[in-house]
Amino acid sequence: MSTPDRRTLLADTAIDLVAATGLRGLTHRAVDAAAGLPAGSTSYYFRTRTALIGACYQRLAELDLGDFDGDGPPPAPDRDAVAAAIAALLYRWLTTGRARQLARFELSLEAARRPELEPELHRAGLGARARAAALLAGLGAARPEESAELLVGWTDGLLYDRLAGALAHSRPAPDLAELTGVARRMVDAALA
Repeated sequence: MSTPDRRTLLADTAIDLVAATGLRGLTHRAVDAAAGLPAGSTSYYFRTRTALIGACYQRLAELDLGDFDGDGPPPAPDRDAVAAAIAALLYRWLTTGRARQLARFELSLEAARRPELEPELHRAGLGARARAAALLAGLGAARPEESAELLVGWTDGLLYDRLAGALAHSRPAPDLAELTGVARRMVDAALA
């Protein structure tokens, strides 16, 4: 595995900080310290906090789309294959990718409050919707873009509920079989 470039290292470190401490813990100095870099390193690459948050959005999108593309799309899309792929993503994001998803939600809420951050969040979200639309088009969706909006919304809602919702701490550990059933219902509903 290659060493990440400095910008990637700083964005990854910032994401980890947001997941652990919330946005109040995201400072240039905190990122420098957590990354083990000299003071001023983060501000050299990302002059403002807005630029640093924008780098987080871009990196989160890159990582999430990498997860999506990592296993490749189902060879011959059918509902079961698509549901299994979505369930695998959900499982990954609820377990090993948990911190990253918490950071994504935290950063999304910040963009809702600060209009200058919204364009970066919007750009970051386009890739997921495009991939969902392509999958749904392959399944014969009449309006794949509209269906993709629903599927992405339901996926985000499920992730939020399982990670930070009222019952998040009392739920059993994520179960791939249960997530596959949920994903199948989401796919069926998106295609209805």
